[in-house]
Amino acid sequence: MRPLKTLAAALLPALALTACGSSGAPVKAAQGVDPQRDVVSQEHKVDAIAALLPAEVRAAGSIKVGAAVGTPPTAYYPDPATKKPAGLDVDFTDAVAKVLGLTVTREDAAFETILPALGSGKYDLGTGNFGVTTARLKTIDFVTYIDDGQGFAVKKDNTTLGTVTDLVQLCGLTIGTGTGTTFESTLNARKNVCTDAGKKPYTVQSFSENAAILTSLQQGRVDAVMSTINGLRYQAAQPAAGTRFLGEFHRLDVGFAFKKGTPLAPAFQAAVNQLIKDGTYQRILEKWGTTGSAVPQSQISPPEHS
Repeated sequence: MRPLKTLAAALLPALALTACGSSGAPVKAAQGVDPQRDVVSQEHKVDAIAALLPAEVRAAGSIKVGAAVGTPPTAYYPDPATKKPAGLDVDFTDAVAKVLGLTVTREDAAFETILPALGSGKYDLGTGNFGVTTARLKTIDFVTYIDDGQGFAVKKDNTTLGTVTDLVQLCGLTIGTGTGTTFESTLNARKNVCTDAGKKPYTVQSFSENAAILTSLQQGRVDAVMSTINGLRYQAAQPAAGTRFLGEFHRLDVGFAFKKGTPLAPAFQAAVNQLIKDGTYQRILEKWGTTGSAVPQSQISPPEHS
């Protein structure tokens, strides 16, 4: 949305929506968050866990990651000029790689392109706050590391919409969300709830860039946005964003994404569990203000939350 470039640039410092686009301006950390704080370097290789990797991966000594780098706290550029990403996904990937004795080759990719690229072998794994859903489990394996999910937000001065517990509450409204996300698929799949209730359907507007989502909300072209719980909470903590988090709608496990049948899953699961055991896991969550997303242990391709 090129005509809105000036406004988008002003709003980007507060942006914190789904990781399905990148920004061109520095993004401020939420209060109390230091994106430069090192919570990973103390981690070291655990031979017994590294031995779970396929022999060819151990020999190569590296993994290629397709990473959606967009907004905090998942993954973003605190200073785009340096092109050095930070975020929850970055720290977890780096920490797991240390346990496995691997180096990370990270390639920025559009959120919606990563999962299809896993099947072709372009990447060994993908990161981007990928939620575990029944549909995705048909073609993707996951190794979980947090519990996040779906939520809604509105402009701060919007007092007409409260906590959304049923999509029927959105009837007649326009909802903005990210292209290729679970939010988009959830909204599109359940439009019938409004017609079934004899009400006007809600409209879904999907955006490939996060700046456009927030700009549309601020200008009143969408009434609400649907995105990650952690992202919307982070955003609402930024005074300049002018948004209000409406609460959780549906929790989802989030994990490293792999092509179906990957032999990498057992090693990655064991590595995440090692982080939980040695305390690095908690330190990463505390760094990004996401302790509410902690899981007791990593799982391989669990069923979607009911």
